[in-house]
Amino acid sequence: MAASMLVQRAAALCGTFKGISLSKAVLPVACHHGVMLQTRCYNPKPLKLNLRDPYIPDKENEKTPEWQKTARYDRKLFGRYGSASGIEPASLWPSEKELQEKIEEEKEWNPPLEVMLKNIEAKEKEEAERRRAKERLIAANMSKMPKMIEDWRREKRETKQKLKEEKARKAKLLAEARERFGYNVDPRSPKFLEMVAEIEKEEKKKRKLLKRRLKEEQGAAPPAGQS
Repeated sequence: MAASMLVQRAAALCGTFKGISLSKAVLPVACHHGVMLQTRCYNPKPLKLNLRDPYIPDKENEKTPEWQKTARYDRKLFGRYGSASGIEPASLWPSEKELQEKIEEEKEWNPPLEVMLKNIEAKEKEEAERRRAKERLIAANMSKMPKMIEDWRREKRETKQKLKEEKARKAKLLAEARERFGYNVDPRSPKFLEMVAEIEKEEKKKRKLLKRRLKEEQGAAPPAGQS
């Protein structure tokens, strides 16, 4: 009974909305389960193509946008209006220069199979040569590794020996400063630094005298083979 009432109400509503365009109608529909659904129907009108009086821009007019003066826009007009556009189809073909550019672009992005195979072969050769060069470099470095380790150990020993000698020299200078001044001296004090400069000056003088003496002795010595 409820279903029959819904159908009657739907029929009444249909009569009420009679004469209204389907594009604005809201039609209630009753399904067999007794549930009412509302469906909005919309029928848009197709766009009309004005072939009698199409808009053709005047290229001689200064107010015409530049993009409407291009060959691309001419192609668009001819595709839309055909011969009504007033454009010669022959003028739409690319020029010899443009055609050559298209051919070169096609060759670059879609090369023939033979060219692709050659490019792949060249790339594989390049990668193989790069790999061999890397292997040669690793082999050369590995051959140098024992010497590099030995040099590192020698430098480490020399650095350790220098630190040991510097420490002993500093202790000797501190002992000499204590003996000279009668008390422990701060190694950063001007007195200590002045004493160190004086000692270094004396040592430098002694080394110079020793070098001169050795040179004189070598000059006074008779040449080899003479008595």
